[in-house]
Amino acid sequence: MPAARLVILASGRGTTLQAVLRDERLGPLVVAAGSDVPGCAALDRAREAGVPTFAVALPDQPDRATWNAALADAIAGYRPDLVVLAGFMRVLAPQVVTRFRIVNTHPSLLPAFPGAHAIRDALAAGATRTGVTVHWVDEGVDTGPVIAQAEVGIERGDTEESLRERVQSVEKPLYLAAIRQLCEESLP
Repeated sequence: MPAARLVILASGRGTTLQAVLRDERLGPLVVAAGSDVPGCAALDRAREAGVPTFAVALPDQPDRATWNAALADAIAGYRPDLVVLAGFMRVLAPQVVTRFRIVNTHPSLLPAFPGAHAIRDALAAGATRTGVTVHWVDEGVDTGPVIAQAEVGIERGDTEESLRERVQSVEKPLYLAAIRQLCEESLP
């Protein structure tokens, strides 16, 4: 695998970040982990693994444009080939998205059910299937080109929680495989 440089962005517990760090092929490629939440568990997990961390909190900036610029500059300092969103809960502005190659995962078969409530929306719509999409991040919300998808059936009696568990069981393996493939095929 080429020596790609990965920066991971996360806002919460860091379970996806942890999965990347534990992957024997991807873990060594992670050069930094960043967040918009300075005290989040994801940054603790990264520090425990010896990965440099940074945080750029929106409330610490005078406005969203300044926050996006500060985040982009923080990321750029690590010269990433790929930025991996791992539960990063902010929409990135064009000034960030156009500067880096950024990949994300979403709990639906995009273009169906974009946005923050994909699992709830799939259940409310009476869908019989949903899944996971790994996609490039563009200037829209969950609108970038699809890299990989995996289907998950919706069962009678599913709740948001039960469906989320099944979706998440498919999500991490698919995401890790897609990131590995991107590092092998298309990065310098």
